[in-house]
Amino acid sequence: MTDALLAIGTRKGLFLARSRDGGPFEIEPIQFSTVAVPSVAVDTRAPAPRLLAGIEYGHFGPSVMYSDDLGRTWSEAERPPIAFPEKTETTLTRVWQLVPSPSEPDVVWAGVEPGALFRSEDRGVTYQLVEALWEHPHRPRWVPGGGGLCLHTIVCHPTDPRTMGVAISTGGFYRTSDGGLSWEAANQGIRAPFLPEGQQYPEFGHCVHKVAPDPVDPERLYLQHHFGVYRSDDFGGAWHDIGSSLPSDFGFPVVAHPTRPDTLYVLPLHADMDRTPVGHRYRVHRSDDAGGTWRALDRGLPEGPVHAAVLRDAMTMSEAGLFFGTRDGEVHCSRDDGESWTLVARHLPDVLTVRAAVL
Repeated sequence: MTDALLAIGTRKGLFLARSRDGGPFEIEPIQFSTVAVPSVAVDTRAPAPRLLAGIEYGHFGPSVMYSDDLGRTWSEAERPPIAFPEKTETTLTRVWQLVPSPSEPDVVWAGVEPGALFRSEDRGVTYQLVEALWEHPHRPRWVPGGGGLCLHTIVCHPTDPRTMGVAISTGGFYRTSDGGLSWEAANQGIRAPFLPEGQQYPEFGHCVHKVAPDPVDPERLYLQHHFGVYRSDDFGGAWHDIGSSLPSDFGFPVVAHPTRPDTLYVLPLHADMDRTPVGHRYRVHRSDDAGGTWRALDRGLPEGPVHAAVLRDAMTMSEAGLFFGTRDGEVHCSRDDGESWTLVARHLPDVLTVRAAVL
């Protein structure tokens, strides 16, 4: 038998759903009720999967919980698992991203607000600040985006632990090739149309919404920007526009197919001031040629009108399927690469993050 696990982090709790042998997902009772869960990871690298959840306890602040029994019980480090060193005079606001390293068995990365990267070497129990990124000369000039000054995306090279990239709103995309000892801005070719003529391609200061790696070519990345959809074929060395034929190149998530090269998905919204689905219908757009052409996929999705957006981490794809959750609490699933969709859940709180895995 094959089990699939779906983890749904919302504004008011965590929901786990399970499917057996391709059957429907069944939602389990809420966990962390009334607590925001903006980040989730399903770590399947060890024989016993580990769930990680970045939570926000309101007055008590953010933390990271972990479970080694698929959510039946949860544990937390004895001391705050993520904390800025005292010398930084900085307080953790939110854990935006939790990513198990594909090339280091016990390493988990955390992206947080205010924009910083933390590294764990005990599978996500405790974390240490990556000081070289924190001390980057650009950092004092990063400014918060609409969601805050957040490091929301971590892209790990599949085989080389020295190479990785991060996206910061509104710093842009930064990369390292020496394991995080040094970092460089990697935003060449990304346009910021709100700037004056002649200054529209700045080195940094970009509102990157999400970045996804191609599953076959580790040098190829896809990027959803506040003002466009881009592809890089050299791990961020240069970016090229691939969104001109979409009905809108504004949106938040971008997802790559986990096994099929050159295949990616976006969900366009009208514009930055009207963050509703284009045509007031959920239509996931898929490209099978690395962004050369796009096709709208909506069979089985609501016919509309719909008005809820899909956030940057609320769409995901794994061997378990393609999923997205909405700001009005619906979760939709496709098990045929987006060709058709079924409803997994409705009437949940505002969906912040969705992650899925085959166990």
